[in-house]
Formats: sequence, C-alpha cells, structure tokens
Amino acid sequence: MIARIWQAKTRPGLGEAYQSYLEKTGLKDYRATPGLKQLLVLRRELGDQTEYLLITIWEDLEAIKRFAGPTPELAVYYPDDDEFLAPGELRPEVVHFNLVSNEDYSLPAKLA
Repeated sequence: MIARIWQAKTRPGLGEAYQSYLEKTGLKDYRATPGLKQLLVLRRELGDQTEYLLITIWEDLEAIKRFAGPTPELAVYYPDDDEFLAPGELRPEVVHFNLVSNEDYSLPAKLA
C-alpha cells in the first residue's frame, strides 16, 4: 500500500469555509475512487490561518493514478482552491511513502 500526503494553509479566516469546499471537491473525489483504503484529514489552527494535512492510503500506484491522473506525483487542485489557499500553498507535488506498518490500537466501543 502507498500513502499519499498533501498539505497547505488557508488564507486568513477561511479555515472553516475551506473544509466545506474540500468536502465537495477533493474528499468527495477521494471517496469515489476505487482503491482508496483510508482517508485522514488533519487540521490545526495557526493564528488566523488553518493548516490541512491530508493522508490517503491506497492499495497501489494504479489506484492513485485513478484519482490523480497519469502523473501521480502531481497534486490535484480544483478551480476555486486559489481563493481559499494562501499564496504559495498550491504546491505542484505531493509526497508518496510505501506503507510498511499500519497498526490500530483502538478498542471496540462495546465488548461482547
């Protein structure tokens, strides 16, 4: 499996609005792509900006290409991203890592 990592900061005061936009664009497309195994959306407030870190886990490179196109190293952006993201944050590339361990230590909500 492969982890795909993308991150960016919003323009001041647009953190909440970007979350809504992200749900309608990138997150919707991630979820609709066969081969997506896990989607993590991390967010933190940095003064008046909000930083997002998206980590997606894919079954293989072909699955990533179904989402990103023939050049999977390139970030996927949507028409209005530049309205939400701070100047310089539309970085052209994402980072991929081979997933070598994925351990979940959460307990079931109710033990039988």
